[in-house]
Amino acid sequence: MTFDSNRAWQQAAAAIRANSEVLFALAGVFFLLPILAFTLMFPQSAPPAGADEQALMAFAAQYYAKTLPFAIPMAIVQAAGTLGLLTLLTDRTRPTVSQAIRTGFAALLPYLGAQLLLGFVAGMAGLLILSVFSLAGSGALVAVALAGLGVAGIYVWVRTSLSAPVISVEGVRSPFRALTRSWELTRGNGMRILAFYALILLAFMIVMSVMLALTGVLLTLLLPANLATIFSAVISAALQSIMALIFVAALAAAHSQLAGDTAERIGATFD
Repeated sequence: MTFDSNRAWQQAAAAIRANSEVLFALAGVFFLLPILAFTLMFPQSAPPAGADEQALMAFAAQYYAKTLPFAIPMAIVQAAGTLGLLTLLTDRTRPTVSQAIRTGFAALLPYLGAQLLLGFVAGMAGLLILSVFSLAGSGALVAVALAGLGVAGIYVWVRTSLSAPVISVEGVRSPFRALTRSWELTRGNGMRILAFYALILLAFMIVMSVMLALTGVLLTLLLPANLATIFSAVISAALQSIMALIFVAALAAAHSQLAGDTAERIGATFD
């Protein structure tokens, strides 16, 4: 089957419009609140002026080491939120928010297992390739290898991006099977799906940049610095949570289209 991005977008938008209150409530709990808390607890400060490359790397490492204990639980919560949203978007029995949350957490371990398995295999393969190129002693070859790994990483991410709806919608509980099922569904449509995701992300980045720039100026003019920072963080977190909801709906629509009868229940929620 050839992937139709226009059809997928229309289906995703219709699904969100049809049950927006419940979906936005769930997105607020699992995305807006964690993002807002993270932003306020760990504000990004500017690196030291005139710092060299090593100093910049040390500065970044220090920041990530400080945020890691919070970032990992936040990522797990957002993964559960993603699975819960997929349940609300696809289940024809019209589950309540609490039922969707329970379903999301029930599918959490297989989903995390799939991501860890994918990360381990990709990491080991990348490390092996970089080690081979490093033995040549050429910085140019290492740079080429890094670029190639970046492209390969994007390709693998696209081909396995439907593992979440495979787990949530189809009920697959094997991490390996979830990844291979996503690979099967996306066969022959990798570039079309990549373009679909890229257009959504690009549109969001443009809208978010404009919104934050405009509201930032207004907040700076109207409010004290500390309040302006808080309100700016709230706006940024709200925009990111909306983007998360849109992207999850896009995943659900893409899976529905490519899985065919296997996922026919998606969209029936809103008939």
